[in-house]
Amino acid sequence: MKTFRGYRRPQGLPGIRNLVAVIPSVFCANTVARRIAEHIAGAVAFCHPVGCSQVGLDLELTARGLKGLGKHPNFYGVVVVGLGCERFRARELAEGIAAAGKPVEMLVIQEEGDTLRAIEKGIILAGRLVEEASRQQQEGFPLSEFCLGLKCGGTDATSGLAANPALGWVTDRVVAAGGRAIFTEVTELIGAEQILAARAATPKVASEILTTIGDMEKRLSAATADRVIQHRSALISPGNEEGGITTVVEKALGGIYKAGTGPISGVVGYGEYPASPGLYLLDCIGHDGEAVTGLVASGCQAVVFTTGRGTPTGFPGVPVVKITGNSATFDRMKFNLDFDAGRIVEGATIAEVGAELLEKVVRIASGEPSRAELLGHDELFCITRI
Repeated sequence: MKTFRGYRRPQGLPGIRNLVAVIPSVFCANTVARRIAEHIAGAVAFCHPVGCSQVGLDLELTARGLKGLGKHPNFYGVVVVGLGCERFRARELAEGIAAAGKPVEMLVIQEEGDTLRAIEKGIILAGRLVEEASRQQQEGFPLSEFCLGLKCGGTDATSGLAANPALGWVTDRVVAAGGRAIFTEVTELIGAEQILAARAATPKVASEILTTIGDMEKRLSAATADRVIQHRSALISPGNEEGGITTVVEKALGGIYKAGTGPISGVVGYGEYPASPGLYLLDCIGHDGEAVTGLVASGCQAVVFTTGRGTPTGFPGVPVVKITGNSATFDRMKFNLDFDAGRIVEGATIAEVGAELLEKVVRIASGEPSRAELLGHDELFCITRI
């Protein structure tokens, strides 16, 4: 049975990294959060442009995303930094994270007096948490304790032929072992909804899949209805077209292969953790940053990201494993990509390459750094907005 090395947490899944997150409740606290993390090895700052001047669902999505991030198992503990007058209050964020049983510290800039005092206090708090985290030892865990995020970006024709099928093979093995896997990019599932609904574990889940994708299509139609902005309405990027993908349906039919072949257990909302093992659809848009942030906010300890065109991006504190089905792309971007699935195009079986990919994912889950981690890429953190 496959196992990976991780760090036990008070609740939920184990962490595959053992870091401290410094999370501002509002963009006004970004500099303080960043300066705290810069002074403490093992601390990671999550600066963002939201947390105030938002209302309704927009503010709620910010709250869900930041709480989900703070609860993430790869972070031993969290320092929450607030300003003091924002709409999304630091205390709500801290209490939401503490509900997961992990240590949380909080500081509010206006209460400390100024940014210098807040930074000084934050360095002490983050340093204490990092010191506590360093006492934890790695343990072996079965794949039933793993939650795998599935993402695809910079798609070309080889993504649906090689990279996504290889990842789908891995997905099936993780789920069969009692683990969890989550796919998303609802904007790029349009045209494949009936196929996905047919894989639903229950009629209720089938209805939820159809509703989720249908609602997204309606939102996109409304957003692009104005003739003045018709030239901004394409869901396919120039890179997709150059790589041989010309319609969103083509992209969807190739993209769903990364979700394997098994039943879909349910649909989860943004910032929501799956309650039980299985394969889940996350209701989130297809933008790379927002989608990966959504996967992390739903508890994925690692994200496997397929890319035919090649992309260097990563996420702070969560390994993003880059695989490509295009061997020429792999040769050109060797230090950005972790795995070449292009041998499938040349005749290797999906099972052969999938087994090698699973080994790679397990090694990275156990501590081997991904290419994005080695290079310090963190561009994929991006809280979604309506």
